[in-house]
Amino acid sequence: MVITNIAQAKATLSKLIQRVLEGEEVIIGKAGRPVARLVAYHEDTTPRTLGGTWQGKVSVSDDFDELPEPLARGFAGESE
Repeated sequence: MVITNIAQAKATLSKLIQRVLEGEEVIIGKAGRPVARLVAYHEDTTPRTLGGTWQGKVSVSDDFDELPEPLARGFAGESE
């Protein structure tokens, strides 16, 4: 774990990010007290599910992400 102050973090941000990418954790302090933690970002790729008060009230069509061809042509500036 790397511990640094805000001024040093500003001056060496690229190097600190490289260390984070290599698996280290960086703690940034102010006046000798930790205030922030710099860690690697990992995108959550788990599928989202419908829940809460909308459970059972909303459905999403299987073709939700498909753009109809005439609409796609319109967005591309083409006429029918």
